[in-house]
Amino acid sequence: MILVTGATGFLGSQLVFDLVSSGKMVRALKRSSSKIPQCLANLSGIEWVNGDVLDYYSLEDALKGIRQVYHCAAKVTLNSKFKGELYRTNIEGTANLVNACLAASVEKLVHASSIAAIGIGKPGELITENHKFEYSPVNSAYAISKYESENEVWRGMAEGLNAVIVNPTIIIGKENWTEGSGRLFGKVRDGLNVYPLGGCGFVDVRDVSKSMIMLMESTIANERFIVNSENLPYKQLFDLIADELGKTKPKIAIRKWHLELGWRIAKLFSFLNGKDPALTRDTASSAPVLQYYDANKLSAVIPFNPISIDKSIKEICARKNRS
Repeated sequence: MILVTGATGFLGSQLVFDLVSSGKMVRALKRSSSKIPQCLANLSGIEWVNGDVLDYYSLEDALKGIRQVYHCAAKVTLNSKFKGELYRTNIEGTANLVNACLAASVEKLVHASSIAAIGIGKPGELITENHKFEYSPVNSAYAISKYESENEVWRGMAEGLNAVIVNPTIIIGKENWTEGSGRLFGKVRDGLNVYPLGGCGFVDVRDVSKSMIMLMESTIANERFIVNSENLPYKQLFDLIADELGKTKPKIAIRKWHLELGWRIAKLFSFLNGKDPALTRDTASSAPVLQYYDANKLSAVIPFNPISIDKSIKEICARKNRS
């Protein structure tokens, strides 16, 4: 049997869906307060269990009879006020799971990390798995938490755990356009007239899930892989979304100083109204940066033929329009 942590999340739910659709039996770990996604609610082949990566004993119970583990549970936010929660969930939670996997003699772990845990490239340089993460004042709490969580997996490998790490770029596919990467679509739908000058890599959630499954079923171990479909400037991405939604393309480029001023104003409004800021210092720091990623290492070991971002956007918008 297979265990998936974070099974109700964006990536985790897609992974569970793909596994059971291929005939696999899955034990899906969720917190007691989490709601089972509609796409998984009526599927057979899923054993839902309540647990938490911060509760070691619940992991011990969840791992009974398990051969393979996909670790998708994580706190994802660029709001620094959640620093403590990020460190506990992403670092301590991963350490707990690694320790429990070692104790249970699990055959293999596939850990979902992030490009945030990979080093920054020089201008014009494609970033690979060999780029080293370096601590600096510009690193977000999220990036540090993902880097340190990877270190827990590497530590587990040194202690005998068979594991693989994947580092997806920005994952798209979300049907909820009010949170996570889905906000990119929501902002354009609501009439976005500005765009940041930076760019990044993007990948469909189905491709991340598929690559994780193929890596799990391979003999590959003790490696990390960037999972990326295409590198795009944010302007091009927003234009593709706007075209599909029949909206006006954003025309005004946001300069770095705009972002620096903007996150401070957003923080002030957040303090006054008690709501999370629309712009944080971490998002303001990353938005004007052009960071492109190389997925050749992954395509060299598995048949990785990702969905084009244009096709992903068309399908995401079509699904949202039908819902």
